[in-house]
Amino acid sequence: MAILECHGLSKHYGPVRALNNVSLSLEKGRIIGLLGPNGSGKSTFIKLCNNLITPTSGTLQIGGMAPGIGTKAIVSYLPEHTYLNDWMKVTDIIGFFRDFYRDFDSNKAYDMLGSLKIDGKARIKTLSKGTKEKVQLILVMARNAELYLLDEPIGGVDPAARDYILNTIIKNYNTEATVVISTHLIYDIEPVLDDIIFLKDGEVVLTSTVDGIREEKGVSVDTLFREVFKC
Repeated sequence: MAILECHGLSKHYGPVRALNNVSLSLEKGRIIGLLGPNGSGKSTFIKLCNNLITPTSGTLQIGGMAPGIGTKAIVSYLPEHTYLNDWMKVTDIIGFFRDFYRDFDSNKAYDMLGSLKIDGKARIKTLSKGTKEKVQLILVMARNAELYLLDEPIGGVDPAARDYILNTIIKNYNTEATVVISTHLIYDIEPVLDDIIFLKDGEVVLTSTVDGIREEKGVSVDTLFREVFKC
């Protein structure tokens, strides 16, 4: 059963086609890589899913609803850029999310803080950029959502921290939910993926299971990505 369906979804800024005629059906219980170089339309797609921008044309439904207040209750979104207020303590933000989202699990959030060795009493302004992004990830993954949309979750951290972050995602998401991970760092993310979507110049150029790519093409997703995008 699909958690997200879109048909002919497009977003144009004047002559610039950020996303063009995208049709997708994302099934429940899958970890999906939304893969493409910078400027391929990944963030535009995720922003459309979160009702942060409106489509030029086409339809988009999440859980049978158009993006809006109803979908915010079932979608947990990690934006590419940090949005946390510097004056707040980590515990303050956890309390805010607990009050705002019915599906937020404070115990899970504090468990992740402990495993990542983050001081809950620290103010956001005292944390490094990488630690701020980890806190933001904790807030997203502590929800028992139906759809997780993660925009470049490993893009701003050092390579040593990437495995830790991916393990945090895998161990803490609702296993009946769908996780969409947007990234251009294919090698790091490939081991956790079930399915992939390749975006190029705002258009879908390939959808497949990871196993299907390995069996049919005899290469890794990372190798195929480099062939398709010549990088």
